[in-house]
Amino acid sequence: MKKTILILLTVGIAGLSMADFQAPPAEKNGPIRKLSRALSNIVYGVTEIPNQFKKTDREEGGSAAGSYGVIHGTRKTIARLGFGIFELVTFPFPAYKGTYKQPYPENLRESTHPSTGYLEFPPELGFVSGTQYTREQFN
Repeated sequence: MKKTILILLTVGIAGLSMADFQAPPAEKNGPIRKLSRALSNIVYGVTEIPNQFKKTDREEGGSAAGSYGVIHGTRKTIARLGFGIFELVTFPFPAYKGTYKQPYPENLRESTHPSTGYLEFPPELGFVSGTQYTREQFN
């Protein structure tokens, strides 16, 4: 009996040491990421309005920001809400081209059209920057 348990334990440990604990390449865009993207688009999609207001104010001025920026932000908020509901309903399944990637068409992705594009997650408000450097030098 002890030999059987020892053999099973040895085989089990050997099996674990041979296992691949790394996530497969497609795991980055798996169902959990799709669910989190859906929830963030539904809850935080409204941040597009102040973000587009600020962006339009910086590029075209206050008058354009008050009209075009607000309308453009509202349009992007509604689009994010629609994408979020779609992804929430379909998160267990690879729905977009057989993958779990975001369903934004190529012409709406941020990398191809920076003014009207959609990032994978909604923009953040405030002075948060993803840049790891500054242009200023401090003494």
